[in-house]
Amino acid sequence: MKVAVLGGGVTGLTAAWKLHCAGHEVRLIESSQRLGGSVRTEAVDGWLVEAGPNALQETPETGSLFAELGLGPERITAEADAKNRYIVRKGALVAVPMPSEMAGLISTPLLSFGSKLKVTAELARSPRIRAGDVSVAELVREHFGAEILERFVQPLIGGICAGDAERLSVQHAFPQVWNAEKATGSLVRAGLEASKKRKELGLPPPSLVSFRRGLQALPEALAARLGPKAILLGAEVESIGPGSGGRWSVAWGGPGGAGSGSFDRVVAAVPAWGLARLKIGKAGKRVLSGLADVQHPPVASVFLGFRRDQIGHPLDGFGALVPASEKRSIMGVIFSSSVFPGRAPEGHVALTAIAGGALQADIALLPRKELIELVQRDLRDLLGAKGRPVFAHHTLWKRAIPQYNLGYEAHLEALSACERDHPGLLFGGNARNGISLPDCILSGAALAKRVS
Repeated sequence: MKVAVLGGGVTGLTAAWKLHCAGHEVRLIESSQRLGGSVRTEAVDGWLVEAGPNALQETPETGSLFAELGLGPERITAEADAKNRYIVRKGALVAVPMPSEMAGLISTPLLSFGSKLKVTAELARSPRIRAGDVSVAELVREHFGAEILERFVQPLIGGICAGDAERLSVQHAFPQVWNAEKATGSLVRAGLEASKKRKELGLPPPSLVSFRRGLQALPEALAARLGPKAILLGAEVESIGPGSGGRWSVAWGGPGGAGSGSFDRVVAAVPAWGLARLKIGKAGKRVLSGLADVQHPPVASVFLGFRRDQIGHPLDGFGALVPASEKRSIMGVIFSSSVFPGRAPEGHVALTAIAGGALQADIALLPRKELIELVQRDLRDLLGAKGRPVFAHHTLWKRAIPQYNLGYEAHLEALSACERDHPGLLFGGNARNGISLPDCILSGAALAKRVS
């Protein structure tokens, strides 16, 4: 079959590669002039900048894909210290206990005695099947209280998806938590049981991985396997309508001019706002226009390089999250050169500060110079950063991560209904199947399987 794959992010590239392996003729169509979506690595003067995701958690599916692409020699795992995590409390970095370590949870200075009692009492909760969805904030307050929401969960939400716990849906944004409450009642007990099961099976904790040349190595490898003839850049798909012989006619425009093609199947792995603009079907209507309402808050990534002697903190971890109550300009900072080797020149360190998100969108949109000055101020106070950085890189994602807020099922049903009404048209990607890179890889593979 001849298959059009719309979108050159990790989902679209994975789908295209899997379809190619299954013997289909693939045409990947991407609206921008580059592949990889939010995955963007830049090498400048000895610095390796991750402008988007900084790492991914390895799963059997991701490991299998790396092997298929010959990326094994490129793969690197996070340094041992990267398992440490910090949260800012009263202007200081405090180590975060692992969720499976009850002793650490009970002894941590991050929580009051009352919150620690709530954590232990939560172990006695019974399984619960809810009548309807709830926000992450509501569920956490019910299980653990407001303090844990403010000091632990909201900062974590910011780090994962730049979201607002008061609006995010548990059922759609965190289905594992939703299912754990349904199955065991206690979220702490579910975490302990999962950790115990992994140990009994002899399974190590999931590895945090990247590549020597950065995460961009993944989309580059996928594109290289597909070959340039299979890829069309700078072409924004405008309509998907019925063609001759029961096929689909896909029309696009762009700097290279208008074009069209005839395909047996169409796989769409583009962001929600792109789906909202598509004219679909015989009538040429924007049947997914409601997806324009999906929130994508802006996020800025500020990568700063310092001499090692300019930073007072040992940087012995993955990084630090910053609760909104700390009144800082950043949501968190990643100790980039501590997580993976080769991110900074010898004798230097690299830090990636993240700003914006659903709670502080205006900060992400500040002019580059102003934002970098604010970030420097926070790093001076929190990490003892002295003097000006020797290297700076700024990336603004005006529409970053889709927010699976309460009511998101309406968008998911719209996608399902569109597929039912238009057989041979399939949807995947972060508007539907999760926001992480492993989610996108799984989504791409699943799309290819559905075609085949």
